[in-house]
Amino acid sequence: MSTAHKNLSVYNTSGIPDISDKRFAIIVAEWNEEITGGLRDGAIATLLKHGAKEENIIITNVPGSFELSFGAQVFAQKEDIDAVIAIGCVIQGETKHNDYINHAVAQGLTNVSLKYNKPVIFGVLTPNTYEQALERSGGKHGNKGDEAAITAVKMLGF
Repeated sequence: MSTAHKNLSVYNTSGIPDISDKRFAIIVAEWNEEITGGLRDGAIATLLKHGAKEENIIITNVPGSFELSFGAQVFAQKEDIDAVIAIGCVIQGETKHNDYINHAVAQGLTNVSLKYNKPVIFGVLTPNTYEQALERSGGKHGNKGDEAAITAVKMLGF
Protein backbone atom coordinates (compact mmCIF):
# COMPACT_ATOMS: atom_id res chain seq x y z
CA MET A 1 0.00 0.00 0.00
CA SER A 2 1.34 3.40 -0.93
CA THR A 3 1.34 5.69 2.07
CA ALA A 4 1.96 8.74 -0.08
CA HIS A 5 -1.77 8.81 -0.74
CA LYS A 6 -3.18 7.04 2.33
CA ASN A 7 -3.13 7.73 6.01
CA LEU A 8 -2.24 4.55 7.91
CA SER A 9 -4.57 5.55 10.75
CA VAL A 10 -7.64 5.76 8.51
CA TYR A 11 -9.31 2.41 7.90
CA ASN A 12 -12.62 0.78 7.09
CA THR A 13 -14.51 -0.09 10.26
CA SER A 14 -16.87 -2.62 8.70
CA GLY A 15 -16.50 -6.25 9.72
CA ILE A 16 -14.90 -5.59 13.09
CA PRO A 17 -15.61 -8.53 15.41
CA ASP A 18 -16.08 -8.41 19.17
CA ILE A 19 -12.58 -8.63 20.67
CA SER A 20 -13.50 -8.08 24.32
CA ASP A 21 -12.38 -11.62 25.21
CA LYS A 22 -9.41 -11.83 22.81
CA ARG A 23 -5.78 -11.78 23.92
CA PHE A 24 -3.09 -10.05 21.91
CA ALA A 25 0.70 -10.22 22.06
CA ILE A 26 2.60 -7.23 20.74
CA ILE A 27 6.27 -7.96 20.05
CA VAL A 28 8.33 -4.75 19.75
CA ALA A 29 11.83 -4.38 18.32
CA GLU A 30 14.05 -2.17 20.49
CA TRP A 31 16.10 -0.99 17.49
CA ASN A 32 14.83 2.46 16.36
CA GLU A 33 13.01 2.67 19.69
CA GLU A 34 11.60 6.17 19.11
CA ILE A 35 9.83 4.81 16.03
CA THR A 36 8.80 1.41 17.41
CA GLY A 37 7.51 3.01 20.61
CA GLY A 38 5.15 5.16 18.57
CA LEU A 39 4.01 2.14 16.57
CA ARG A 40 3.43 0.15 19.77
CA ASP A 41 1.41 2.97 21.31
CA GLY A 42 -0.71 3.25 18.16
CA ALA A 43 -1.40 -0.49 18.16
CA ILE A 44 -2.41 -0.47 21.81
CA ALA A 45 -4.70 2.54 21.37
CA THR A 46 -6.42 0.94 18.36
CA LEU A 47 -6.97 -2.36 20.18
CA LEU A 48 -8.46 -0.56 23.17
CA LYS A 49 -10.62 1.63 20.92
CA HIS A 50 -12.18 -1.49 19.40
CA GLY A 51 -12.91 -3.26 22.68
CA ALA A 52 -9.79 -5.12 23.78
CA LYS A 53 -9.18 -5.13 27.51
CA GLU A 54 -5.89 -3.68 28.71
CA GLU A 55 -5.14 -6.82 30.72
CA ASN A 56 -5.49 -8.87 27.51
CA ILE A 57 -2.68 -7.03 25.73
CA ILE A 58 0.77 -8.46 26.42
CA ILE A 59 3.78 -6.44 25.33
CA THR A 60 7.31 -7.73 25.09
CA ASN A 61 10.51 -6.49 23.50
CA VAL A 62 13.12 -8.14 21.33
CA PRO A 63 16.49 -6.57 20.41
CA GLY A 64 15.76 -5.90 16.74
CA SER A 65 13.42 -6.62 13.85
CA PHE A 66 15.24 -9.82 12.90
CA GLU A 67 14.23 -11.30 16.26
CA LEU A 68 10.53 -10.56 15.74
CA SER A 69 9.86 -13.95 14.12
CA PHE A 70 11.13 -15.90 17.11
CA GLY A 71 9.34 -13.60 19.55
CA ALA A 72 6.13 -14.01 17.57
CA GLN A 73 6.51 -17.79 17.57
CA VAL A 74 6.94 -17.90 21.36
CA PHE A 75 3.55 -16.20 21.77
CA ALA A 76 1.74 -17.71 18.78
CA GLN A 77 2.25 -21.20 20.20
CA LYS A 78 0.38 -20.23 23.37
CA GLU A 79 -3.24 -21.35 23.21
CA ASP A 80 -4.45 -18.32 25.15
CA ILE A 81 -3.05 -15.84 22.59
CA ASP A 82 -5.45 -15.06 19.73
CA ALA A 83 -3.25 -12.78 17.61
CA VAL A 84 0.32 -11.51 17.50
CA ILE A 85 1.40 -8.11 16.25
CA ALA A 86 5.08 -7.71 15.35
CA ILE A 87 6.33 -4.10 15.51
CA GLY A 88 9.65 -3.02 14.02
CA CYS A 89 11.45 -0.54 11.80
CA VAL A 90 14.24 -1.28 9.33
CA ILE A 91 15.56 1.86 7.62
CA GLN A 92 17.26 1.54 4.22
CA GLY A 93 20.55 3.14 5.26
CA GLU A 94 23.80 2.82 3.32
CA THR A 95 23.92 -0.99 3.02
CA LYS A 96 21.56 -3.68 1.77
CA HIS A 97 20.99 -5.09 5.27
CA ASN A 98 17.38 -3.98 5.06
CA ASP A 99 16.72 -6.22 2.05
CA TYR A 100 17.86 -9.28 3.98
CA ILE A 101 16.25 -8.34 7.27
CA ASN A 102 12.88 -7.33 5.79
CA HIS A 103 12.62 -10.45 3.65
CA ALA A 104 13.58 -12.72 6.55
CA VAL A 105 11.11 -11.08 8.93
CA ALA A 106 8.25 -11.14 6.43
CA GLN A 107 8.88 -14.80 5.64
CA GLY A 108 9.38 -15.71 9.28
CA LEU A 109 6.15 -14.06 10.43
CA THR A 110 4.21 -15.66 7.58
CA ASN A 111 5.57 -19.06 8.57
CA VAL A 112 4.61 -18.56 12.22
CA SER A 113 1.09 -17.49 11.24
CA LEU A 114 0.59 -20.55 9.06
CA LYS A 115 2.20 -22.94 11.55
CA TYR A 116 -0.07 -21.87 14.42
CA ASN A 117 -3.12 -20.97 12.32
CA LYS A 118 -3.58 -17.54 13.87
CA PRO A 119 -3.00 -13.95 12.81
CA VAL A 120 0.63 -12.84 13.05
CA ILE A 121 0.75 -9.31 11.72
CA PHE A 122 3.69 -7.60 9.97
CA GLY A 123 3.76 -4.17 11.60
CA VAL A 124 7.26 -3.38 10.38
CA LEU A 125 8.13 -0.11 8.73
CA THR A 126 10.55 -0.39 5.80
CA PRO A 127 11.28 3.28 4.96
CA ASN A 128 14.19 4.78 3.09
CA THR A 129 14.89 7.42 5.76
CA TYR A 130 14.40 8.13 9.44
CA GLU A 131 12.13 11.05 8.50
CA GLN A 132 9.84 8.70 6.56
CA ALA A 133 9.73 6.41 9.60
CA LEU A 134 8.65 9.30 11.82
CA GLU A 135 5.93 10.23 9.31
CA ARG A 136 4.53 6.68 9.55
CA SER A 137 4.77 6.23 13.32
CA GLY A 138 2.30 8.94 14.26
CA GLY A 139 3.28 11.72 11.86
CA LYS A 140 1.66 13.07 8.72
CA HIS A 141 1.07 9.60 7.23
CA GLY A 142 -0.59 8.26 10.37
CA ASN A 143 0.61 5.27 12.33
CA LYS A 144 1.38 1.82 10.98
CA GLY A 145 0.76 0.54 14.51
CA ASP A 146 -2.90 1.48 14.05
CA GLU A 147 -2.95 -0.38 10.74
CA ALA A 148 -1.30 -3.47 12.23
CA ALA A 149 -3.75 -3.60 15.13
CA ILE A 150 -6.87 -3.21 13.00
CA THR A 151 -5.52 -5.91 10.68
CA ALA A 152 -5.18 -8.28 13.65
CA VAL A 153 -8.71 -7.43 14.80
CA LYS A 154 -10.23 -8.00 11.37
CA MET A 155 -8.35 -11.27 10.86
CA LEU A 156 -9.90 -12.57 14.08
CA GLY A 157 -13.26 -12.29 12.31
CA PHE A 158 -12.35 -15.14 9.92
